[in-house]
Amino acid sequence: MERLEDLECNGLKIIQDTSLYTFTSDAVILANFVKLKAKEEAVEIGGGSGVISILLTAKNSFKKIKIFEIQEKMQNLCKKNIKLNNLDEKLELICDDVKNYRKYLALGSVDVVFSNPPYFLESNFQMNEVKRIAKEEKCLKLNELIDCASGMLKFGGRFYIVYKAERLAELIIACERKNLTLKKMFFTENGKGAVNLVVAEFHKGGKSGVKVLPNLITNKSDGEFLEELKTRKFLG
Repeated sequence: MERLEDLECNGLKIIQDTSLYTFTSDAVILANFVKLKAKEEAVEIGGGSGVISILLTAKNSFKKIKIFEIQEKMQNLCKKNIKLNNLDEKLELICDDVKNYRKYLALGSVDVVFSNPPYFLESNFQMNEVKRIAKEEKCLKLNELIDCASGMLKFGGRFYIVYKAERLAELIIACERKNLTLKKMFFTENGKGAVNLVVAEFHKGGKSGVKVLPNLITNKSDGEFLEELKTRKFLG
């Protein structure tokens, strides 16, 4: 079932389909972390409903974001959301597997790549296929994601990602193999001291040295999301 939501940020709105996959606080956190400059071109890998790229239009000046989305149902939703917010000139949806990116982009041609990718290993949990592809590495393995991101990026380009904290070592190793150096990171914390996610910025060909930011607490002690994460107001 589709529902219209106010993103409470510069008048932006989003259509979500509760029968498919709805975005979580991961998307809002990543949108707040990604930084774009006026003349930069960016790529989002796995755009879903388009919420991250749409939120980025409220806080960044940039030339263009190209959004790769493999799932037809999510492609249709993303198209609706781009049109709803009159963002056709800023956001371009590419309805294809990101592993085919060389049909659309030259190697080393992109300033920024960002992704809230599937970060769970494949499981036997019961869920619909759309949600499984969004959450689990069914169609995009970690090494494939990093191969694509590194291949697209210019030397000095930036890669932003939100990922499962327990897989941080895997993420760093995969990135280092493709000349992506960790430069900035923080963890999210659930309000009870447990760390859930890592949010990170890598530079292609970057020098060593990592800035570790304070943990972002996302929940109250009773488990409820903090108000700024629920309303997206912390985007500024």
